[in-house]
Amino acid sequence: MSGNADVKHDYHLVNPSPWPLVGSFFSVVLALGGVIWMKGLFGLPQHFPWVFWAGLLGVLYTMLAWWRDVTIEANQGDHTPVVAIGLRYGMILFIASEVMFFIAWFWIFFDMALFHNARAVSAFEDVRGAWATWPPKGVELVPAFHLPLVNTLTLLLSGTTVTWAHHALQTGDRQGAKYGLILTVALGVLFTSIQVYEYSHIISENLFFNADAANAGLYGSSFFMATGFHGFHVLIGTLFLIVCLGRLLGGGFTPKQHFGFEAAAWYWHFVDVVWLFLFAFIYVIFGSPH
Repeated sequence: MSGNADVKHDYHLVNPSPWPLVGSFFSVVLALGGVIWMKGLFGLPQHFPWVFWAGLLGVLYTMLAWWRDVTIEANQGDHTPVVAIGLRYGMILFIASEVMFFIAWFWIFFDMALFHNARAVSAFEDVRGAWATWPPKGVELVPAFHLPLVNTLTLLLSGTTVTWAHHALQTGDRQGAKYGLILTVALGVLFTSIQVYEYSHIISENLFFNADAANAGLYGSSFFMATGFHGFHVLIGTLFLIVCLGRLLGGGFTPKQHFGFEAAAWYWHFVDVVWLFLFAFIYVIFGSPH
């Protein structure tokens, strides 16, 4: 990586990075490891977790090493104002792609919840049974105003604490920024812990998959894909904020240069908004028989 003395113009380009290729490799290992763990593959037996954990460790190492390199670039002055604009556009496009990702899960959920009657007239008996009612007959739903409401309040509070931390950093109040960021990380961990408890209750009680109707699995699949992927995004956002907290405690970030933290705050607000839609539609509006 080039130092500030090597920057000749606003459109500075850093040296090629190995981390996109390395991250892609370990992502494939992670995905294949998940398949092996759940189903078995390549002669490896089911419930063989070591390929999955190797891929996960590789992905985490890639994330940390890549964050380290980007931090070094910023501290060396490589992130000129024009480069910073490019970083902002990149983060905005990334969040937009994540929005489209969640639209897919909302789409299938709304399709089943709103138009199941149209498919119930199919000539195939299994299709008629699968789309006869919504929610499926015999499925015991998760009460919206118990743990889901607690998680909603948790994320809303975390949105205020991360905004507090951001504003404090902008005004030079590093102590306030540290307190706000620590609280945000703690609330993120609390959200994940509550969701893990909720999932363990659903699985132990067999709420979604012990129903008479053939479409019980459809409800469970759509529920876990939408809320589970959101939970995964909360976990990634929490790691993002932990990295920012480490940089802040180490003396990083200034009121004028802190895009790493700003990007984490954008991502966290995106996670908040997605959960509000999940809570409103999956738990409340379409979460009870009607």
